[in-house]
Amino acid sequence: MRRTRKSPLGTFLARLAALVGLVVLGGLCPGTAQAAVEPGTQATGLHISNGRLVEGNGNDFVMRGVNHAHTWYPNELQSLADIKAQGANTVRVVLADGHRWTANSASDVANVIAQCKANRLICVLEVHDTTGYGEDTAAGTLDQAADYWIGLKDVLAGQENYILINIGNEPWGNTSPEGWTAPTIAAIQKLRGAGFQHTIMVDAPNWGQDWQQVMRTNAQSVYSADTTGNLIFSIHMYSVFDTAAEITDYLNAFVGAELPILIGEFGGPADQWGDPDEDTMMATAEQLHLGYLAWSWSGNTDPILDLVLNFDPAQMSSWGQRVFNGANGIAQTAKEATVFGGGSGDTQAPTAPGTPTASAVTASSANLSWTASTDNVGVAGYDVVRVSGGTETTVAASTVNSVTVSGLTADTAYSFAVYARDAAGNRSARSATVNITTAAAPTGSCSVGYRVVGEWPGGFQGEIAIRNTGTAAVTGWKLGFSFTDGQTVSNMWGGTAAQSGAAVTVTPASYTNTIPAGGSVTVGFIGSKGTTNTAPTAFTLNGATCVNG
Repeated sequence: MRRTRKSPLGTFLARLAALVGLVVLGGLCPGTAQAAVEPGTQATGLHISNGRLVEGNGNDFVMRGVNHAHTWYPNELQSLADIKAQGANTVRVVLADGHRWTANSASDVANVIAQCKANRLICVLEVHDTTGYGEDTAAGTLDQAADYWIGLKDVLAGQENYILINIGNEPWGNTSPEGWTAPTIAAIQKLRGAGFQHTIMVDAPNWGQDWQQVMRTNAQSVYSADTTGNLIFSIHMYSVFDTAAEITDYLNAFVGAELPILIGEFGGPADQWGDPDEDTMMATAEQLHLGYLAWSWSGNTDPILDLVLNFDPAQMSSWGQRVFNGANGIAQTAKEATVFGGGSGDTQAPTAPGTPTASAVTASSANLSWTASTDNVGVAGYDVVRVSGGTETTVAASTVNSVTVSGLTADTAYSFAVYARDAAGNRSARSATVNITTAAAPTGSCSVGYRVVGEWPGGFQGEIAIRNTGTAAVTGWKLGFSFTDGQTVSNMWGGTAAQSGAAVTVTPASYTNTIPAGGSVTVGFIGSKGTTNTAPTAFTLNGATCVNG
C-alpha cells in the first residue's frame, strides 16, 4: 500500500466529536487533565521529562522531519541523505512486521539505523502492518507488532540515544475505536516487560486522526501504564483537522496536561474530504515546541502527497516547498540533536551573507544567490526574507547559498535580503537587499485535459489537468469553461470553483498556484448532472484560449 488520503466518517461527526470532547471531556477530562507523573526510570537516551521529549543530556528535542516509505522502496536509502540536506533532524521510517508486507529483517533495520546516524538524523521506526485494524481486514494487531520489535531487540538495544519505537501505525480504523486503549496498553507493557527502555510512540485510532477523541480521553491512563514514563502520543492530522480551532484545541489539551505529543504525520493538499490547515499545524507546533513529521518524502500512490517526485530532491513539489522552505518549515525551525553535535553551547553567529544577486526573473519566480557566510562551527542554512518598509516576511530557506523564490506576483517590485544561521540557532546580521521587478504575466500557451473519472445517477467525479506549454511559469491563474447540459460543481480540491449558470471559473489552491513552464497541475471535483454529461470543449487560462486535450 502507498499512502492515499483517508476519509473520516464525516465532517459533521468529526465536529460533533470535537464538541463532545470539549464539553464532556473538559480538555482531556477533568479527571485526567493533570500533570503527567515523573517517570520512575528514565531511558539512557531520548526520554520524557515534564511532558516533553528530551535527549539523554536533558536538552529539549523538537522533531522536524518527514516520513519515508522504506519498506516499499528498500533501495531508496539515499533519501535519508537527501532529507537531511533539506534541514530535517528526524525521519520516520516505514517498516513491516510480515503480517501484511514482507518483514524488514534485522540486518535491514540495523542498516537503516546506521544510515540515520551517519546522516545525523533521529530515527523513528514504525510498523505499518497495523494500519486501520478493526476496519481493514488485512491489518495486523499491536500485539503482533510488539512481537516483531522484541525479535529485533538485539538490533535496537543500545540505540536509545538515536531511535524511538512507534509500535504500530494508525492501529485502529473508524470501527469501534474504543477498542484501541487496552491493546495499546498491553503492547507497551509487553515491550517494557521484554526490557525495552526506548521512548515508545503510540498512534491514535480513527486512522490516526482521533476524531472520536478516544486517545485524547484515555491518554492519561495509557501514559500511566508505562512504568518508565517514556511514552509519547502521535496524532496524524489530515482532513479532520481543517480549522485552526480543532488543531490548537487538540494540541493544547495534551500540553496543558503535560502529556507528550507530536504530529506524527500530516498533509496539506486539499482533497474531496476537506482542506487540512497545515499553516496552523506548523505554526502551533512551533509555538508549543512540539515535533512534526510530514507525510511523505516520495512514492505515494497519489503523488499530491509527495514532498519530492521520483525520490529526486531536484523535483520538489509545492507541498515539499511548503514543508521545507515555508513559514515555520523545517529549514527555518529544525535544530540538530545534540547527540550529533547540534546545539553544543555555540553562541557565535555566522557572518552576514553577501548581497544577493537575482537572475532568471520570471512573472512568478526569481533565482537569488549570494556570497556564503562563515561560522566558527558551520553554517546550517539561510533564510530569505522579503523586505517591505520596516517589516520582513520569510519567503524561502536553503541549506546552500542560492535559492529560487516562487509564488511571486507578475509585474510587481520586490526587495529581498538573506540571514545565515548555524546549528545552535545563532542568526547573522541581515545582508544588504536586492530589488527586482517580476515580468508581466504570460498569456496563451496552455492545454487543458478534461475527463470524467466516474459517474452515478445524478452525479459524477471529474478531473481537469491544466498544462503550461509556454516558457515561463504561470502564477495566480484563472481557468474558465462552460457546461452544456446543466451540470454543476458541488465540491472541488486543488482549486476553488465559482459558477454562474453554465459558466465556471476555477482559481488555484495554495499548492497549485504556480504552473511551471512545461508542467501541469490537476484539480478534481464532484458534480451533479442530469441524464447527459457532455464534457466541455473550450477552456481559457487567464483569458487566453487553451488547446483542448
